[in-house]
Amino acid sequence: MAARKQLRILVEDPTDPRSREVALDFPREWIEFTDPADAEHVIRADLTWLLSRWTCVFGGSCHGIIAGRAADGCCSHGAFFTDGDDEKRVRQAAKRLTPQTWQHYRRGFKNYTEMDSVDGKTPARRTATRGPEAPCVFLNEADFPGGGGCALHAQALRDGVHPLEYKPDVCWQLPVRRDQEWSKRPDDTKVLVTTITEFDRRGWGSGGHDLDWWCTSSPEAHVGAEPMYLSYGPELIALIGRPAYTKLAELCTTRAHQGQIAPHPATP
Repeated sequence: MAARKQLRILVEDPTDPRSREVALDFPREWIEFTDPADAEHVIRADLTWLLSRWTCVFGGSCHGIIAGRAADGCCSHGAFFTDGDDEKRVRQAAKRLTPQTWQHYRRGFKNYTEMDSVDGKTPARRTATRGPEAPCVFLNEADFPGGGGCALHAQALRDGVHPLEYKPDVCWQLPVRRDQEWSKRPDDTKVLVTTITEFDRRGWGSGGHDLDWWCTSSPEAHVGAEPMYLSYGPELIALIGRPAYTKLAELCTTRAHQGQIAPHPATP
């Protein structure tokens, strides 16, 4: 309750970047369809989000999630790994970095990661930060000769691969949220329902209300040249598979031509 009250107070201040964010609750359009490649897999997709013109504005109009640290973007904290495969991918990618491409170069997985906890109870490993009040160790500063921004992201581009092949899961998935759960139908059959939607402030838990700024709700980040289902095509394919994405893109295209009932309020 206190977090929500604080959010309302800050939004009323026109000098606060959150004053330009839209409210968290608004009408959304959804589409649900069966994965063409798996009859037991159902995709439930948020068309309001996927047809929005959100785009990453890191290094431009991004205000960052912590006041006074816009240059960090959303890299002010370490990224928790989702599983062993996630750790392995980052470990292999980090081996490709050098002191010339990684400003805060550290050798060895345990030297650029550390233990923390997502829920305050269960230990979990994440990428390390450069200090108590410093961003992720992989974040190069803007004036670094080897290039500013995420060192892993930049290395992927140099190697000619998509950044999702090098970065932690949470980093390349944001700000798309994927939830999965098994659903039992009236005839006792079960299907895996994958929900694709916006990772808004609430996606971070109660602490999300305290972020200084969050891009998905801000018109300043809804300036993409194409809708999200296209600009985030590789990420969506990785999340739901190519056959399901092909069907999703078809449905999104049709809906866009028909005209949306509930467009994203942050998209002009």
